[in-house]
Amino acid sequence: MSFELPKLSYSYDALEPHIDARTMEIHHSKHHAGYTTKLNVAIEGTSYVGQSIETILASELSPGLRNNGGGYYNHCLFWSIISPNGGGRPSGKLADAINSTFGSFEEFKSVFSSAAATQFGSGWAWLCAKNGKLSVCSTPNQDNPLMKSGCGNIPILGIDVWEHAYYLKYQNRRPDYIEAFFNIVDWNEVSRRYSEA
Repeated sequence: MSFELPKLSYSYDALEPHIDARTMEIHHSKHHAGYTTKLNVAIEGTSYVGQSIETILASELSPGLRNNGGGYYNHCLFWSIISPNGGGRPSGKLADAINSTFGSFEEFKSVFSSAAATQFGSGWAWLCAKNGKLSVCSTPNQDNPLMKSGCGNIPILGIDVWEHAYYLKYQNRRPDYIEAFFNIVDWNEVSRRYSEA
C-alpha cells in the first residue's frame, strides 16, 4: 500500500484573497506531491509498508523519511483544517479549552501567531492536544509534534510557514499571511480533531 496525494475538497482559487490560486496549485500539486512520491520511495521494501503515517512518524527516522513523511502528514493536516467557509471562532469544548488554557481566543491567537512568526527559517506552528489539554509549539522544516523530536502531543491545527506557502502573495510579510490564515481556519474540523485527541 502506498500513500496518495489527497484531493482537495475545494478549488485552488477558493481561498482567495487569503491564499492565492497559484500558490495553492504549486503548494499542492508540486510540493505536497513531491513529498508523497519521495515518501513512497523511502518506504518501498521496508517494514513501514502498510503502516499508518502516524506510526511511521513515531519511529526512529532516516533524514529522508523524516522530511518526506513529515511533509506528507503536515500538508494532509493543513489542507483539512482550512476552508473557504472558515474563519470566525471555535465553539463548544474547544472554545472552552482555549479559554481555559490561554485566557481568551485573542490570547491564543497571539501565542499561536508568535510561534509561527518567530519560527526561524522554514517550519510549522501547531495547536496540539493531549488528554484534553492544549498547547502551542513550533517545529523546524517538516518536523511535527508526533515525532520523537516533537512535543509529544497530537496536532489539531497547523500553519505552514515555509516560504512556498505564502511568498507569491505576501513576499517577506509572514505576519500578514499568519493573520490571513485565521480567515480560513475550519474550526469545525479542528474541534473534531480535538474531540478525537
